[in-house]
Amino acid sequence: MKYMFLINSPATDDAAAEGAAEGAAEGASMEEWMAYDKSVRESGVWVSGHSLADLTTATTVRVSPSGERTVTDGPFAETREILGGYYVIDVPDLDVALDWAARCPGARGGGSVVVRPVAEF
Repeated sequence: MKYMFLINSPATDDAAAEGAAEGAAEGASMEEWMAYDKSVRESGVWVSGHSLADLTTATTVRVSPSGERTVTDGPFAETREILGGYYVIDVPDLDVALDWAARCPGARGGGSVVVRPVAEF
């Protein structure tokens, strides 16, 4: 079964001001991310995944009930976390997915990893 990990970094005033949070939770080193990525890929469970570009490059699109499109710079959701990247893995069940999520550097240092099954139609 496929699961998506949504990797959230804690939003800080400094990160928001600098447009930071490119997928690394506070306290997780680049070496930790590289080691985790390597282990996911070498285990054979990796399907896809990417870090997201700087938050300042985001654009939000909303469509009104009348069909009018509004485009604004940046995400303006009221949140204390910033989506920094994702993984999609293919594992036998939720317990295995949760084990992989707990090993993710994004789950430490005030960050979180949301685990969601991928719907297959």
